Amino acid sequence: MRNWRMLKRLYISNFALINEMDVSFPGNFTVITGETGAGKSIFLEALGLALGKRAELAALKNKTKKCIIEAEFEAKGLDLVSFFEENDLDSESTIILRREISIDGKSRSFLNDSVVSLNALKMLSEKLIDIHSQHQTLLLNQGSFQLEVLDAFAGSLGVFKEYKLEFAKFNKLNNNLKQLQEQETQARKELDYFQFLFEELEQAEIKPGQLKELEEESNTLENTETIKSNLLNASNTINGGEINLLSSLNQVKLSIQGISKYGKSYEAFFERINSAYIELKDLAGELEDAESEVNFDNVKLEEINTKMDKLNRLLKKHAVKTEDELLKIKTDIEEKLSRFGSLESEIEKTKKEITKAIETSARMAKDLTSHRTKAVAGIEKQVKEMLTDLSMENANFKIELIKLSEIGNNGFDQVRFLFSANKGGSLEELHKVASGGELSRLMLSLKALLATKKQLPTIIFDEIDTGVSGDVADKIGNILLKMGSGMQVVTITHLPQMASKGKHHLFVYKKDEEDKTVSYIRQLNNDERVTEIAKMLSTSNPTQSALKNAKELLSLN
Repeated sequence: MRNWRMLKRLYISNFALINEMDVSFPGNFTVITGETGAGKSIFLEALGLALGKRAELAALKNKTKKCIIEAEFEAKGLDLVSFFEENDLDSESTIILRREISIDGKSRSFLNDSVVSLNALKMLSEKLIDIHSQHQTLLLNQGSFQLEVLDAFAGSLGVFKEYKLEFAKFNKLNNNLKQLQEQETQARKELDYFQFLFEELEQAEIKPGQLKELEEESNTLENTETIKSNLLNASNTINGGEINLLSSLNQVKLSIQGISKYGKSYEAFFERINSAYIELKDLAGELEDAESEVNFDNVKLEEINTKMDKLNRLLKKHAVKTEDELLKIKTDIEEKLSRFGSLESEIEKTKKEITKAIETSARMAKDLTSHRTKAVAGIEKQVKEMLTDLSMENANFKIELIKLSEIGNNGFDQVRFLFSANKGGSLEELHKVASGGELSRLMLSLKALLATKKQLPTIIFDEIDTGVSGDVADKIGNILLKMGSGMQVVTITHLPQMASKGKHHLFVYKKDEEDKTVSYIRQLNNDERVTEIAKMLSTSNPTQSALKNAKELLSLN
């Protein structure tokens, strides 16, 4: 027998009827008993909070103190590496989950003293424990649970997980394609307009500072006559006619040249005057050349003015002030046009990826169908045998695997659990024919078988024996006892036959203290177990016969 002890301890402070409770779970199969209303299910509610369930302010027993719940688990041997890595936490063999609810109703969650989200707690709890409450039996009617059962028996949970990832990829690609096609439709509406804008800007041959250059050129052409006249006057004044600046400066130059030999300062004067003479002579030549080059060109003036008008219209049209801004608009439009081209190629690429993804998904879905189909008969056989052991000899259980024409979230398969409790009865879906007690026994059968196929470290049953006789309770107890050989089992029960099966027995009771009622829990020793089971067999004051019967029940286990 493996010594499973995943849930080691549960500490509860200021919750519901509990002031403070510190419970240890020492072995593989623990039973919890107590009078109705004593608070047996409170610890389940508290554990649920530690595992990530929603917290409510009403849970606080004393509204002036915070509520603290701690659940300690032994995680050695569990594959939790990826969980710790994804949540950036240190991996440890002991896991302590703590939930605190403040007096204002705010809640905080901790994993080994590190703050974590409720979502992270829920993800982790699924790997640590399975709490089977009475309402959970309703899961039997859900296709997702039925499929999980089938895949667990078929050994295809891993394949199904990979399939769901691949099919999710296919769905994501489909959504991407729809978005791309919507963008393409919108782009087509705008394409002609943006193409026109781009060509208009392209034909304008815009350059930075172009408008200023055109304005200067236009201004020059419009004042050709004045420019030409002034250049000519300037040129003539310097070097035209008999009397001009150069001839006068030449006389000055000759005068100073005559005395340059009498001193260095006179020589320097001469050099400066000579330099000015040369510069003025060059300037006169350049003015003359400039004058000859200035010609009125009406055609060119019209071209320049046309360019200026076009550029000004573009600036106004696009509500900008500079050529640089126009060039930026042109670049943006060019990018939009380019994106339209890339949209087409992106759509084609996505379509190819979708084809590949659906082919892979279909191949995996067919593999799933093969696994599931092979497993059906074996599951039906084992469930029928277990139902027979639970005094349902005439029960019939069948798994209907329906092949779908189109691939979906579950592959090509849709599963239905069909049931009949009576001999010769027609097989119908569970919710149509099964009673609460029948559903409970069927769920127990499936969970017991699942325990051999799926890693379930700890499972807690909340009155799985509700609505059954003592004989059936004894058989249910035997099943739970067998489950305890491979996992940790905790069950809340009100039947002595079940209570006698436990390797450890926790007793819940309540006491009136001053103005309030408080719940307590403690582990019973052997003598106390005899008394408690005897009370369950008879009354609060058990007879000698009941005590003897209790000892016999315990001795059988």
